[in-house]
Amino acid sequence: MTATRVSINKNAWPRFLGMLKLLAKSEAGPQAKLFAFLLLCFLLSISALNVINSYVGRDFMTAIESKQMGGFVKYALIYLVVFTISTAVAVFLRYCEERLGLLWRHWLTARAIDKYTDDHTYFTMNAYGDLKNPDQRIAEDIRSLTATTLSFVLMLLNATITVIAFAGVMWSISPLLLLVTVLYAAAGSLFSFYLGRPLIHLNYDQSDKEANFRARLVHVRENAESIALVRQEDRLRDRLQNRLEQLVANYRRIIDVNRNLGFFTTGYNYLIQIIPALLVAPLFIGGHADFGVISQSAMAFGHLIGAFSLIVTQFQSISAYTAVIARLGALADAMDAAAAPTSPAIAYCNDCGLIAFDRLTLRSPRSGRYLVKDLTVSLPLHSHVLIRVADDSARTALFRATAGLWNQGEGEITRPESDDLLFLPERPYVPPGTLREVLLPGAADHDVVFKSVQKAKTNGGRRFSDEGILNCLRQLRLVAVIERAGGLDSEKNWSELLSLGEQQTLAFARVLLAEPAFVFLDHPSRALSEAQLDELLLLLRERDITYVTLGEDDDDTALYDQLLTIHSDGHWTLVPLRGAAAKPLDAVATSG
Repeated sequence: MTATRVSINKNAWPRFLGMLKLLAKSEAGPQAKLFAFLLLCFLLSISALNVINSYVGRDFMTAIESKQMGGFVKYALIYLVVFTISTAVAVFLRYCEERLGLLWRHWLTARAIDKYTDDHTYFTMNAYGDLKNPDQRIAEDIRSLTATTLSFVLMLLNATITVIAFAGVMWSISPLLLLVTVLYAAAGSLFSFYLGRPLIHLNYDQSDKEANFRARLVHVRENAESIALVRQEDRLRDRLQNRLEQLVANYRRIIDVNRNLGFFTTGYNYLIQIIPALLVAPLFIGGHADFGVISQSAMAFGHLIGAFSLIVTQFQSISAYTAVIARLGALADAMDAAAAPTSPAIAYCNDCGLIAFDRLTLRSPRSGRYLVKDLTVSLPLHSHVLIRVADDSARTALFRATAGLWNQGEGEITRPESDDLLFLPERPYVPPGTLREVLLPGAADHDVVFKSVQKAKTNGGRRFSDEGILNCLRQLRLVAVIERAGGLDSEKNWSELLSLGEQQTLAFARVLLAEPAFVFLDHPSRALSEAQLDELLLLLRERDITYVTLGEDDDDTALYDQLLTIHSDGHWTLVPLRGAAAKPLDAVATSG
């Protein structure tokens, strides 16, 4: 299997810096700046305490070597004081780092959610994009980005301060030791990069493979009944095993690279313990240095090597971090591409009192073939139109284009304002929440529900009141739903509690309560019986709601005024219907 080639987009770093500027200017900015300032202060304090500790340790060891009890007790007490202060500073440093990371993650994730859900970006990315697992990138990669960035920034700052603080200490002991430290760290960084470079693309791939495996398991849970009924366990098991094998194979390659890298880094770290003694011990033996200088040089060498060897010690984390940046960069690019207008684009005229198509042409986004050609039809208020489409792709394109979710084509679509036009997809969607929230239009939370009810009462209407909602549900014979739900304000998992037909009927209840001027239905007969559908269409007529239905060839035409047929080559025909409930029409329109 070929691994994905991972590269950080050239826009990633400018975008990253721009994100930091936006954070600084946001509502969370003052608090973020405070935590950042405290982090810097604590870092400086830690480095200063480390330098002090090196001198205290030197004199402490010298007192032991000289058998001076007074000096031993004195420096032991100083040691304890320095350790106590260092502990407090280290704890507050970690606290501020975690608080700043959480603050940053909250702000950045909220921005990503806003952009992801704005202007149907989530739909465009799913329908037309190739990006994998945007949900995981928003939930997990942003968390990793914020936490790891802070960790690396603090390590770099600490390394810089450590080099400045301990270089002088090291030089005073032995200039040769300082030179060996720099050369040893540089050589270690080069070898670590060479050995660990494959980890970058492997970590990138691993994130996607973990997400794919988890998504398949979620699919099993969400479709447990259907899977059991059709007895597809064997095929599903094979797919799960295949995803698992891909995941394990990629992780095995990561383990192999880590093994090779571990041979080098482990030996590298072992040598750190003896190099200072090899260089400083001869000075002590020759009488040119105190015994405590050996321990001081070991401590200084360890701090400097740690500062210079970040690539060696953190390469696995750096490789994972690089993959995270690449994944989030790809997510940002995909969101930008989804939000960018295409050309030629479909023009929309909104806030009009009818649905109309003017020379509308729709094409397949994959093959580019024509799905609908030069559709010019007007569907005014009080008309009831049945649309039959030979090609399912053309049906999907027309439904989505009318809703503003199709970007492949040209022409003009005229629509009423959003409150006067509702869409009911083929597979009904019942959002999570209480039954009241499901039924009230635009109800995203309890405050919106309250405002909707108040607005309805202010306008003299009662359809959003408890009595109005219950009457509507009784009319649709959904009283059993209320009983199962435990009332209007009980929150349930509706996709599990309700059958597909009940979900579709509940969607009709939402339409009846909202009373839009138009409703666009996508194959309602696939979830409802013919008798149920006829009853619901009559209810729409009673409320003077204009309906347009994408239907089947065998759908009853008695409750429609016109029949629009879109043929497999994209051409179309519009003819009047003279059913029992139809209004007589004389015109016959056709394309081509």
